[in-house]
Amino acid sequence: MALPDVAALARTNPSTTAFIESRKTEAAGKGRSFTLRWTWVPLAHMSPHLLRAVLVAEDAAFYRHKGFDWDGLKDALTRNWEKGQLRRGGSTITQQLAKNLYLSPDKNLFRKGHEAMLARELERTLPKKRILELYLNVAEWGHGVFGAEAAARHHFGKSAADLSPEEAALLAAMLPSPRRYDPLRLTPYLSKRQAQILKLMKAGEGG
Repeated sequence: MALPDVAALARTNPSTTAFIESRKTEAAGKGRSFTLRWTWVPLAHMSPHLLRAVLVAEDAAFYRHKGFDWDGLKDALTRNWEKGQLRRGGSTITQQLAKNLYLSPDKNLFRKGHEAMLARELERTLPKKRILELYLNVAEWGHGVFGAEAAARHHFGKSAADLSPEEAALLAAMLPSPRRYDPLRLTPYLSKRQAQILKLMKAGEGG
């Protein structure tokens, strides 16, 4: 299976992603318009609160693993088994980046296998900070909203550099279901998840 030129990501930012194109196709199929809100910014122009919030919420072992967090995956599978349902969990930021950049939102074993190969290639080729920068710039945060800068402006009317800990934790809490909470609605689940993330941020996890 041929892999994309991951090395090019060390020097250039992607002009689009598979996820963005999939959302465009989805909207067209439903006869809806699609307005893309996407502004690329470097990590230095993002609030450190957002970096910490996303790390503790999505992948606390990010700087310690090589693309796969086997302990996190085992814990997620255990939780899914105990609850009797299959839900998101265990995917690292690198795996999510691979999915967003190159794959469809569909869930199947073939796609997961391709995702694993891409994640390994991303980790082999790019520094961790570049992987995190790419992820935070391509993650979906609402209907047509991609990346931290667009998310901060869409949901809070400010730059990603100016996000408070509470705002950063709320954005991180949205990530598993970003379109469900757009426009931003403080549901009991979202408030509880925000509080959990803030607690983990203060405890110093995700570093």
